[in-house]
Amino acid sequence: MGKRSSYLDLVLNPFNLLRTKRILNVNPTVVPLRKEPDHINLYVYDYDFENLHQEKLAEVKDAFRYKHSASVTWINVDGIRRKDIEDICSHFNIHSLVLEDILSIGQRPKVDDIDGTMFCLLNMLYFNEKESTVETEQISIVLGKQFVLSFQEDASRDVFNPLRDKLQFRNNKIRQSGTDYLFYSLIDMIVDNYFVVMEKLSDKIELLEEDIIRHPNKRSLAKINQLRKEMIVLKRNISPVRDMINGILRSESPLIQERTEKYFKDIYDHIVQANDLAENYRDMMMNLHDLYLSNVNLKMNEVMKVMAIVTCLLAPATVIGGMFGMNFDVIPYAHHKWGFYLTCGMMILIPLVMLYLFRKRGWF
Repeated sequence: MGKRSSYLDLVLNPFNLLRTKRILNVNPTVVPLRKEPDHINLYVYDYDFENLHQEKLAEVKDAFRYKHSASVTWINVDGIRRKDIEDICSHFNIHSLVLEDILSIGQRPKVDDIDGTMFCLLNMLYFNEKESTVETEQISIVLGKQFVLSFQEDASRDVFNPLRDKLQFRNNKIRQSGTDYLFYSLIDMIVDNYFVVMEKLSDKIELLEEDIIRHPNKRSLAKINQLRKEMIVLKRNISPVRDMINGILRSESPLIQERTEKYFKDIYDHIVQANDLAENYRDMMMNLHDLYLSNVNLKMNEVMKVMAIVTCLLAPATVIGGMFGMNFDVIPYAHHKWGFYLTCGMMILIPLVMLYLFRKRGWF
């Protein structure tokens, strides 16, 4: 009863049902509602080869003075609050269409070159170890002449800490380059983290494969269905990024210098590889489903074979017992002193001979 309850809890869990609805029901015509945070966090990294200035800003207006900075400025906004985002976009001359994309939810990864800025939208992926789910966080990046703005929803996590550490060293490539290289570095960090998430999923698939081979049960089927949902999330977020990077490479924007294009080509190679891995994982999930069905059928065949053998072995005893149990006045050996023992001996001897013949023919 406990195993059945755990299986039903896994399959009928409201979280799983809600997640299925959220994954499959994507309607771009419906205006999404985002719960705005109580406050947002703004971090500024203003640097050149010689100097690095970093600070956490108390108010949005404190970031306005960096618009005309002679050095490279990266402003990272943690938390999406409409009023603050509108003020930032208005001061940095960001188009209203870009503003709407930043404030939106569930957008497909995209890139736009509009009004002297390049806008890039994609999702950061995280793997929730507790729920074994792939979680997404939308991030918007705006490239300007001397600034890069990044907007993300969750202030508690991101994948940019290695980039922040690199900024501390003056001989680093980022400190020696312009805003386009910083723009590349942010996207590269996000794409590289896709492989970390896929590695976690790969470990889950391997463990599930071993579990199916050893002990296939209904819980294994529930895990297969859950991982297939995560593959949908993975594929939906990785595949469009290839078109996004390709759009950056085809762009003739003066914001992307020719010497930086080779780095975006490297990202393109990585995202193609990630997309191929996602395809492979999806095929593996289909194979695991087939493996589960095969093992279940094999197990059922083994059970049916045992039941058939038992039935065959009991058939002679049933026939013999039925013959001597008929209501006739004259039955051979009915009153013989050894009749009972002969009958029992035949009931035992015939099944033993049948077992020998079955074994010799390799039926079990």
